[in-house]
Amino acid sequence: MNKTLDLITIGRSSVDLYGAQIGGRLEDMGSFDKYIGGSPTNIACGTARLGLKSAVVTGVGDEHMGRFIVEQLTREGVNTDGVKTDPDRLTALVLLGIRDQEQFPLIFYRENCADMGLTVDDIDPDFIRSARAVVATGTHLSHPQVEAATIKALEVAREAGMQTALDIDYRPNLWGVAGHGDGESRFVESEAVTAKLQSTLHLFDLIVGTEEEFHIAGGTTDTIKALRAVRKVSKATLVCKRGAAGAVAFTGNVPDSLDDGEAGPGFPIEVFNVLGAGDGFMSGLLKGWLDGADWPTALKYANACGAFAVSRHGCTPAYPSWEELQFFFERGITRPDLRNDAELEQVHWATNRAGDWSSVKTFAFDHRLQLEEMERYTLEKGGAFKELCLQAALKVQNGQPGYGILCDNRIGRSALHKATGTGLWIGRPTEFPGSRPIEFEAELGEDIGRLREWARENVVKLLVFCHPDDDDKTTKMQVARVKRLFTAARRNGLEFLLEIIPSKVGPVDDATSATLIQRFYDAGVYPDWWKLEPFKTEAAWANAVTAIERNDPRTRGIVVLGLDAPEEELAASFVLAAKQPLVKGFAVGRTIFGDAARAWLKGDMSDADAVAQMAERYTRLCNIWDQARNGAFKGGSEEFA
Repeated sequence: MNKTLDLITIGRSSVDLYGAQIGGRLEDMGSFDKYIGGSPTNIACGTARLGLKSAVVTGVGDEHMGRFIVEQLTREGVNTDGVKTDPDRLTALVLLGIRDQEQFPLIFYRENCADMGLTVDDIDPDFIRSARAVVATGTHLSHPQVEAATIKALEVAREAGMQTALDIDYRPNLWGVAGHGDGESRFVESEAVTAKLQSTLHLFDLIVGTEEEFHIAGGTTDTIKALRAVRKVSKATLVCKRGAAGAVAFTGNVPDSLDDGEAGPGFPIEVFNVLGAGDGFMSGLLKGWLDGADWPTALKYANACGAFAVSRHGCTPAYPSWEELQFFFERGITRPDLRNDAELEQVHWATNRAGDWSSVKTFAFDHRLQLEEMERYTLEKGGAFKELCLQAALKVQNGQPGYGILCDNRIGRSALHKATGTGLWIGRPTEFPGSRPIEFEAELGEDIGRLREWARENVVKLLVFCHPDDDDKTTKMQVARVKRLFTAARRNGLEFLLEIIPSKVGPVDDATSATLIQRFYDAGVYPDWWKLEPFKTEAAWANAVTAIERNDPRTRGIVVLGLDAPEEELAASFVLAAKQPLVKGFAVGRTIFGDAARAWLKGDMSDADAVAQMAERYTRLCNIWDQARNGAFKGGSEEFA
């Protein structure tokens, strides 16, 4: 059978509400970050980030949290064909926090939850056989119904000659041998649990666990004896995790000392918290195992992925991409607290961004001052007009990828909120219109703290009127404010677009924008997006692109602004810009909406006519851009993949 997947994980899925405050009791936490959770789900995401084709078999509720899990899995590149939407049960929920390096108060909300609703009938043998391996986790052996579903998947896999793996993942309270408040507990002796585990261990080629997890699997707290007890019932490779001492693999008889197993290099990093380390470790191990690496190499991957997990906040969000892992190996550790390693965090951020935005044709209607100066403008009418702009954008988009808008929250709040979830790329301005030096919109708050209220798909957009010839005071002030906003955007998980317009400040040449771009990189600002003026020469474009790629080869790219230019001028600028693969599209506003706005505000144009005119102009610009791109690289579309 044709193998379309590398692995399928089966078992728990949940929404993790992860306390944002560090060092306190769960009782005292006041805000939470929301992540995808559950060992199989984490592992599926972790392996997908490392380049494996992963899927998960689990259950989610037919509600908001269930949809979040499915959507997040999709963003991570995980196949969701095996995810059952349960109409009767709610998605599992976990509340957890970080008390210190070792303590993590944790409560599972899993009473009759959706992932425990999996049945034998939910296991599709053809789907299972489409993978190279099946990975089970221990919790789904704790109840007869989900155990039967898991065993069926494993039996199908073994009959098909596939590889199978078990992450013991022992949670005493999920086996019913500890109370609801003991989610943090990792070991409680239980003969019943040991017997149940041992009845299944023969089904696996790889068994992974901590020393405590092998204690429950082997029925003794003597680790060597426990491993030997497991060996009596299973021929699997046994990988024992030893915390700071690393991990060891045993392919044959278990020796007298753990030190005699095969080991991989460890990574001496500062532990932030151990939550999620096991799933990160398993992700790296599976990457090596399924790629056919030797055990020292597989354990190297595993130890590194575990190191990332214990150094960052959250589980799945902490796991590295394959590119990030290679960067880490090549560069080495420059500081033990990895989450404060700016260079590494930049690679992590840039290689784990969700969404394909290789093309962004953007209708910009974030204008405020220009609209406010129009005849008969009122705030109410301005808001209503921006809803018409959104209608025009959606009409042109028509469910297709690669379209976007720029919309503000001051006048366009209703349109901005309605745009969320439509598939549009959404940029949202932060600067007070026309300000130089930069002033921020009041809505951000004095400390820019209100970015935490923004929808996660909003891109933070900042326009800076700046020039290489600016005096020292102005330059320092503007750069500092850009850095401040950029830092706040990252802290809140928001992408950042920096727009620079030097031509409104002073004379420009082919090096002007490139000089400014370098200035911001030197200050530690790494925009996900650049919004640049339409240059008049190929040299200006080449200089700007070189400056960006030299500093940040992983940037999303550039969009070209319009500056209210006539359509013919825009067309000519597109021809030049489209020759640069780093330019992903345009962001044009008044050329599209200016005439409609003036007529509609005065009552000379109906809603429908305004939408029709703007949609027609937006469509024309999109076609002009597509033609320019196709003309620039005939037959070379792969360059823009």
